[in-house]
Amino acid sequence: MSVATPYFDQLFAENDDPWAFRQRWYERRKRAMTLALLTRPRYASIFEPGCANGELSFELAPRCDRLLCCDTASAAVSLARTRLLGFPHAQVHQRRLPEQWPSGQFELIVLSELCYYLDAEDLGHLIERALASLTADGQLLACHWRPLIEGCPQTAEQVHALLGQRLGMPLLASHHEHDFLLDLWSRDGTSVASLEGLR
Repeated sequence: MSVATPYFDQLFAENDDPWAFRQRWYERRKRAMTLALLTRPRYASIFEPGCANGELSFELAPRCDRLLCCDTASAAVSLARTRLLGFPHAQVHQRRLPEQWPSGQFELIVLSELCYYLDAEDLGHLIERALASLTADGQLLACHWRPLIEGCPQTAEQVHALLGQRLGMPLLASHHEHDFLLDLWSRDGTSVASLEGLR
């Protein structure tokens, strides 16, 4: 069973930054590596589900023309909206995924520290919806903490294995270390150097 919304509501009721995204060097470094893995300087549209308090969203906003974020916890949505006030092209909605997946097409979908909260069935539905909403040259980035999380139905390894199987897209860039997995799949498998005519 996927982790229910009250779990996240409780986290944000006690703390406006429950994972210490702002304070911990681990989180700041991981955000920098996430952004560095992206192979395009700018995207027409980005969707970030599970945005929490909007720290990664704030870094993604300058890289796109349209940013849509969502979270299941109402307090997280309010915090992310405040964080993104300086970006009129960014929107934050309260949604429960995969059933409330938004309409529209996205050039990049960012699944950061989200998918291990979903059981295999819900993750399968989320992947189907992601594939249906990616543009013809769309990319999907996934980043997940590797150690076991109590109460989560899946591990990072299980999540990234299922993504690799179900997406059916080339793995364009990857960084794995002891603490987390970071992978970027793209419908266009062309390397950055090749796109710039260097190969």
